[in-house]
Amino acid sequence: MTQKKKKRPADVNMLAASLVQDATEPPVEEPVNEPETASKKNPAAVALGRLGGKKGGPARAKKLSSEQRKTIAKKAAKARWKK
Repeated sequence: MTQKKKKRPADVNMLAASLVQDATEPPVEEPVNEPETASKKNPAAVALGRLGGKKGGPARAKKLSSEQRKTIAKKAAKARWKK
């Protein structure tokens, strides 16, 4: 996560005071927030979803013709390079 810079005061004396304070005070470490969804997921459901994903991709590739795969790949490349 990016840290936002504090706005520096325009007054020279206040600027000097803030610089001294920044240099002398210990850095404040922010706690790392872990995603809450990971802890709330049912492990059995996660395993089943992963299992379906592992089967689904190869099955879909087997079903598609080479012309269909080529069309899908061109569409994906066009979407990636659209920016």
